[in-house]
Amino acid sequence: MTDESRPPSTPRTAAVIPAAGRGVRLGPGAPKALRALSGTPMLIHAVRAMANSRAVSLVVVVAPKDSAVEVKNLLAEHALPERTDFVVVPGGETRQESVRLGLAALPADITAVLVHDAARPLVPVDTVDSVIEAVRDGAPAVVPAMPLADTVKEVEPGEKGAPEPVVATPERARLRAVQTPQGFDRATLVRAHETIAASGEGATDCAGMVERLGVQVVVVPGHEEAFKVTRPLDLVLAEAVLARRRAHDGF
Repeated sequence: MTDESRPPSTPRTAAVIPAAGRGVRLGPGAPKALRALSGTPMLIHAVRAMANSRAVSLVVVVAPKDSAVEVKNLLAEHALPERTDFVVVPGGETRQESVRLGLAALPADITAVLVHDAARPLVPVDTVDSVIEAVRDGAPAVVPAMPLADTVKEVEPGEKGAPEPVVATPERARLRAVQTPQGFDRATLVRAHETIAASGEGATDCAGMVERLGVQVVVVPGHEEAFKVTRPLDLVLAEAVLARRRAHDGF
């Protein structure tokens, strides 16, 4: 066995943050990831959330094509853990393409990859660590998720605003609302992107792509503070969470 083919002696984990979306549901203005949350861009909160885990040695931010320089400057301006390296790469037209570009930027010794939404800026480090631990214990794909509070109805889609007939009521106990970061064995995630991306069908998340390979995806407990900031009301909730953290933890 040559040195180049020998597996790394110490597993290294990287986080890829696709942040190239425009976030139109938050209204006009800067890209969603660059919107301020308590005076700091959401992206910086999300980067810190990944870097807070001592297991994460590299964070790759996939920025909007026209904002890559701005994002690099943002990372340089804000205090981030010195033990973690940071890289910014321009993104693609879709989330799937942006994740693929982020994967391409990883060094060869990275064995596990987290994919995290920039719009989930407040995920606690314990959740991040639990995902990484499950991957290192042998799971090829791991997602944090929460039980649903509401009953879910499957409907026959109709015109916007029109009544839609109910087709079925799934058993709520078997359903989970998926969050991020999602964690993967690197080789599995790369294979999913090499195989599924060519189909052109896309996927709502990387775990969905891995499922389509026939690979088992497992769920670990998520956290209520790992919600996605999508609409203006979510910004209000995020500000409240940060205020509570400052009051209780000096965050």
